[in-house]
Formats: sequence, structure tokens, C-alpha cells
Amino acid sequence: MRSVWQCLSLLHRGILVHCGLLSLFLSSAAAAADVPSEAAAERLLALRKEAQAHEHGEGVPRDYARAVKLYCDGARLGDSEAQFSLGWMYANGRGVDRNDALAAYFFSLAARQGHLQSQKMQRFVGDPTSEVPDCMRPLLLPPVDDGTDDMLPRNEAQKMIVGLVHQLAPEYGVSPRLALAVIRTESNFNAGALSSKNAQGLMQLIPDTSARFNVKNPFNPEQNLRGGLAYLRWLLAYFEGDVSLVAAAYNAGEGAVNRYRGVPPYAETRGYVQRIISLFKRDDHPYDARITTPSPELPRIRLSKGA
Repeated sequence: MRSVWQCLSLLHRGILVHCGLLSLFLSSAAAAADVPSEAAAERLLALRKEAQAHEHGEGVPRDYARAVKLYCDGARLGDSEAQFSLGWMYANGRGVDRNDALAAYFFSLAARQGHLQSQKMQRFVGDPTSEVPDCMRPLLLPPVDDGTDDMLPRNEAQKMIVGLVHQLAPEYGVSPRLALAVIRTESNFNAGALSSKNAQGLMQLIPDTSARFNVKNPFNPEQNLRGGLAYLRWLLAYFEGDVSLVAAAYNAGEGAVNRYRGVPPYAETRGYVQRIISLFKRDDHPYDARITTPSPELPRIRLSKGA
């Protein structure tokens, strides 16, 4: 039987193969693991090795700029070793201008994942910059007014995440497209994203949500996705598949949706809901009623919507 990643790779290339139903899901052991999937780990390792080769001039001309770019690609995907290597380069001025605040930023990302060397290095570089480094910022995407699909991955790093979403989302009864709409809107596929409100990772989980859905490391892409998917599954059941309410609750909390008996009158939340609907392109979504009892405000919400 082919692996999930082999199937996804072949499907991306338009080759139809029989992969078997079991290959659509991770095994329970892999699902519980605190590591990326095997294929994702291999890609991160390949990125890191190429970066190291350019940093040290091993088999290729030494190219610090290329090394920094490759390390940053890995850092965005949550690779603690790549984050540490970037921190080391900035801490030592290795091919870049020395910048302790930038070094501290990358060391802190890796340290959160338990990277021991980064935890030690934090003592020597001081506080991290409050600004997200340019290479960690979401890529700007072209306007979607020419018929193109804004949900398509734009680079190899995004392809890895899209593949993982397609692998995991069916396990939670969530449409991959809805999950990708949330990821595109929340972090633009940046696994290291950290907001001013301490929302973390691909699906921008706040610490309370991470704890609620047993996410130990929100900067681990697979753990973050599982936490976000579990929350979407719960919200879909709570609001009986109403995507606008689910999106509003994901942004502002289900308490705010209940309190206002619909989408809260916050400009940010209303814009967020419109964005999710425009990407997902549906107003409703199947849900599993066994997950939780519906919102007690749902009848009033429907009445106010004229449903």
C-alpha cells in the first residue's frame, strides 16, 4: 500500500492511483506522536542539509544569503534546528550583520520546542525583537480577481502543509478546504506565526485553546493542525454547520457569538467571516451531532437571521 504522502504527491501530479482507504488516515500511534509525519520530517531535513551546505561551503560554493533563506523556510515550518541555526548566525555575525535581538527571536522559537542549546543561548543574547523578521512574515499573495484560486499553495513549504491538511482533516470530519481557509486567513501558512494576542502557529491557537485540545507544542505543525481541526469540529457541532457562526466563533470566541446572537459587531470579526466564506465558498458544512450539544442560542440566532 502506498503511503499518504506518495498518494498526495501522485495526485498533485494528476496521476490516479489506488491508495486504499486506510492511507487517508494516520495511524493512531503516529497521530499521538510529538513529531511531524515521516515525509514532512524528511523534507525539513533536506532543507536543513542544503542550508548547512551553503553555510559551510560543503559541496557547493559558500552562500550565506542562500543558507539564511533555506533556514528560514525550515523555521517557518517549525524546524527547531533551523531556528537555532538562524539564531546562531545572527548571534555570531556569520555572513550577516550581528543582531542579538534577531538571534534571540529565533532562539526563543526553538526553545519553546524544548531545544536545549537554544535555551542556553537565550541567556547570552538578551530579549528578542518584538518585530517579526522579514523572512518569517507571510508571503504577500496576488489579488484574487482573475479567477485564480487563493487556496492553492504558492511554494514548497505551503505544499507540505496542504498535504498534511488533506491527510488529517478527514479524520476530524472537517473539509480540508475549510481548514485551509482558516490557515490562509490566520497565518498564511506560517508555522512560526505569533500574534500580539499570543495566538500561535498555523491555526493561531491561543494558549487556552491549545490546553483545551491537548496541544503541547503549538509551533509543531501537526500538533497545531490537530488542535485547530478539533476546535473546528467542535464549533461545527455547536453551531450545527453554520460556517459564518463557526468562523465568527473561531475569531471572537463562541461566547461572543452567543452573547450577540450571531456574528459580533466587531469590524475585525465581520471581515474575518467574509474572508472565510469567500475562500470556503459555502455557507454550511456537515457536522457530527455527537461531538457536543448545540448552542442554546441557536434558535434565536436562526430567528434573527430569518432562517
